[in-house]
Amino acid sequence: VQVSESGGGSVQAGGSLRLSCAASGGTGADYPMGWFRQASGKNREFVAMINWRGQRTRYADSVRGRFTITRDNAQNTVHLQMTRLTPEDTALYYCAVGVFDGVRLIESEYDYWGQGTQVNVSS
Repeated sequence: VQVSESGGGSVQAGGSLRLSCAASGGTGADYPMGWFRQASGKNREFVAMINWRGQRTRYADSVRGRFTITRDNAQNTVHLQMTRLTPEDTALYYCAVGVFDGVRLIESEYDYWGQGTQVNVSS
C-alpha cells in the first residue's frame, strides 16, 4: 500500500487547511486511516483516525472540535479539515493506514505511512 499526503502549507493563526491522503496498491476502502503529526523536537503524536466504514472517528483532545476527518472510499482518500489553527498545530503531518478492525490511536498499530506534509501556522 502506497500512501501520499497533500494539502499542507502556511497559514496565519485562526486560518484553515485541508489535508488529503490517498492510499493505493491495496483494497484501500477496507483500511482504517489516521493522521499523526510531529513538531520539531517532539515525538510523533496521534491527531485523528477513521475506521474503514467511516462511521467511527477519534480525535486527540488538542484538536477535537477544530479538526474533522472524513473519507471517500470510492476514491480511497481521507481528508483532514483543520480549522482555527494555532501555532501549536505547526508540524509535519503524516497519514497512516492500518490493517485492523475498530479504532486505534497508537502509531505502532499502523502499517503504512506517507512521507508527510508540512503545516506551518504563524501567529
